[in-house]
Amino acid sequence: MSESALTPVLHHYKISPFSEKVRLVLGYKALAWRSVSVPNILPKPDVLALTGGYRKTPFLQMGADIYCDTALICEVLEHLQPQPSLYPQASKGVARVLAQWADSTLFWAAMGYNLSAKGAAALFANAPPEAAQAFSADRSAMSGGMTRLRPGDASGIYRSYLRRLSHMLDGQPFLLGDAPCVADFAAYHPLWFTRHVVPVMAGILDATPAVMAWMDRMSALGHGTSEKWSAEQAIGLAHSSQAAALPVSDVFQDDHGIALGSLVSVAAETFGQEPTQGVLMAATRTRYTLRRQDPRAGTVHVHFPRIGYVLRAVIA
Repeated sequence: MSESALTPVLHHYKISPFSEKVRLVLGYKALAWRSVSVPNILPKPDVLALTGGYRKTPFLQMGADIYCDTALICEVLEHLQPQPSLYPQASKGVARVLAQWADSTLFWAAMGYNLSAKGAAALFANAPPEAAQAFSADRSAMSGGMTRLRPGDASGIYRSYLRRLSHMLDGQPFLLGDAPCVADFAAYHPLWFTRHVVPVMAGILDATPAVMAWMDRMSALGHGTSEKWSAEQAIGLAHSSQAAALPVSDVFQDDHGIALGSLVSVAAETFGQEPTQGVLMAATRTRYTLRRQDPRAGTVHVHFPRIGYVLRAVIA
């Protein structure tokens, strides 16, 4: 893989909470990266040229390899820069499980509170009315059949989760010890949205000063060193690159009766269920890899984690 292809390209937008999670991981690992801004709602033609259907934010690009979902992105960045580690040896299982809870249960409680009528009004205060309407319609389409917490329910649940995080910080600077791990980055980003994107809602944090101090420590990690790139540059990089070689061992764990080389789709279990179609190149213990062709991006490999995603055969 060329030197250019080894530099991570993050496709994100400024107020995306999951993007903030990855930006902080890049800062913690002191990585240089390229920054491509994406729209926060459809249409996203440049995004779909690379992902083939997946349109959640962010996603990571390394040459002609496209990595979807921040859980997988964290694994990729850990492989690229192993130290400091996101997965402490003594508690790596706990760290992953806690991160999964934070990215799902905590996130939806926080966002149910953050985007209550008061929070949404603040978020779109300087935007035309049609912008708020378009955002709401876009996220409703992504929600599908999900049951979303109502603001009143979300507020009480969020307060309880903040207290539990505060208890975890008793006598230690980070959730699982003296150094941040993947759980800290996952728990931080929905709280960051409260504090920095809709600060009118940030009063809920006042009851947990230990959480506020922890947030300050997390924020101080920074975002590393980034270089602005255009979508055209990123698509051009994919077109001129070759996807990284897949591992010879542990490539295929068959849990579906779908052979490698089959035409398949992968989609999220719940939020953002737009499928990506391609040829199944790998189904390892932890991820799926699809090969797809695009007129602009060329041949790319799109990678998804197994957890949170559904693999299906495409019947011609």
